[in-house]
Amino acid sequence: MTDDLIQPEATGDEIAFEGALRPGSLAEFVGQPKVRGQLEVLLRAAALQDRSPDHILLAGPPGLGKTTLAMIIGTETGRAVRLSSGPAIQHAGDLAAVLSALTPGDVLFVDEIHRMARSAEEMLYLAMEDFRIDIMVGKGAGATSIPLELAPFTLVAATTRSGMLPSPLRDRFGFTAHLEFYDPADLERVLHRSASLLGVPLPDEAIVELARRSRGTPRIANRLLRRVRDWLLVHPGSGELEGVREALRLYDVDEAGLDRLDRAVLHTIAHRFRGGPVGLSTLAASVGEEADTIEAVVEPYLVREGLLARTPRGRIATPEGLAHAGVVVHPTLDERL
Repeated sequence: MTDDLIQPEATGDEIAFEGALRPGSLAEFVGQPKVRGQLEVLLRAAALQDRSPDHILLAGPPGLGKTTLAMIIGTETGRAVRLSSGPAIQHAGDLAAVLSALTPGDVLFVDEIHRMARSAEEMLYLAMEDFRIDIMVGKGAGATSIPLELAPFTLVAATTRSGMLPSPLRDRFGFTAHLEFYDPADLERVLHRSASLLGVPLPDEAIVELARRSRGTPRIANRLLRRVRDWLLVHPGSGELEGVREALRLYDVDEAGLDRLDRAVLHTIAHRFRGGPVGLSTLAASVGEEADTIEAVVEPYLVREGLLARTPRGRIATPEGLAHAGVVVHPTLDERL
């Protein structure tokens, strides 16, 4: 996996850092107004009826606040939040252990649910619908199924790849929230709040510069703010706006918010493959990165910014992407579609 500054994979100390900045309620949560409104109605209706909220699926690119919203759901309902993840549940027995430990009303948060083992997914169908699981005892002809009743709970699941979830699982969620990339104005609000909490006094023009280069992602915005804070501590008196630009230059974040891997992908398509099309696996091998990282982390932003396009024949650099990669003469986009 890449270790580039702005890639949204969280490490241990970064999780602690992000946790310190994490809002504790829907009222404090910045951005995603449609999702916030939908969740507010869902949670208030459940409270008025004195029941657990429906199961909730949070879908969207990394770093947009899925984990934060899961924690807020627990806070807003006054329930304990139990944490797990898809990669940690590789057998039905793993899921059975998690579910049997729940108490009535608990919120179970499963991150990266699309990476859960298929056998566990099939067990989860019954658990979500009837709050019951069947435990198989014995083998062969003597095997028997023992039903185990579960305490009523609310499953909050997060995924960056909702298309990988089987339909029977998706259909059992009462509400699916689709999180979108943030616009610069919302990112500026996120950065003003974070800068205040961190004690980093930045003028408005410095906040605007940071927001513009944060790829529409709050997690990235907070990480860049952290690096800017370090720069200003090491280089006092360098001027806040110039300090922001120098820090981002040092950490390889360009004017468009692209980092080393983003530029490597664009440069490879533009120069080595003459603008494309090129297949994902070939592209991943060419830049020395996992195909999943390129597809889930790099491509969404490049496509959103109009620098990259996906076609039936493979990935191609758009005219804007070719220009960003320094290609002056190139075929038109239509010729490569």
